Amino acid sequence: MCEDAGRRRVRSSRRPTRVTDGARLDRVSGPRETTAEGSIGDGEACAMIGAVPAPDSADLVGLLPHRPPFRFVDVVDRCEPGSAVTARWQITGDEAWLAGHFPGNPIVPGVLQLEALAQAGAIAVLADPEHAGRLPLFGGVEDVRFRRQVVPGDEVTLEVEIERLGGRGGWGRGRATVGGKESARGRLLFVLA
Repeated sequence: MCEDAGRRRVRSSRRPTRVTDGARLDRVSGPRETTAEGSIGDGEACAMIGAVPAPDSADLVGLLPHRPPFRFVDVVDRCEPGSAVTARWQITGDEAWLAGHFPGNPIVPGVLQLEALAQAGAIAVLADPEHAGRLPLFGGVEDVRFRRQVVPGDEVTLEVEIERLGGRGGWGRGRATVGGKESARGRLLFVLA
């Protein structure tokens, strides 16, 4: 049994994950116990639910099947596999699509903010060992609102809570903010291929 006062953990199985960019993501094939600080020895396979430390951020972003220039998640600040994620996307001003949207007044398109939320949500889904290696696809959106303009220099915080997750897909609720002010929100339907 996984026990540690003050830490909430769930049982999970460790298994090899999919191949990404020609390199297999390393996962231990046998059971072991992990915490946010790393491996703590042999034992039952457990994963801590809570904040994922910064060193794992690149691995979490690497779970996405997306690659630049169409990857809109730079850093993962918190990931609760299968449940929730908080990530960030920095708008540098060098993005090619900003030149045409709009010339002289670049604004991040709302649909790309929704895509960024969907990508962040996909990280929460793919971090769950039960769904590792699957391909999350956009199935639809509901209750979408755009509240403020996002411009070069802004850092967009992406928060997604998975409302329902099953073997074929599910729903998530996402919120994008800049400086604590909401820029976009919506409910996201996804399917797992």
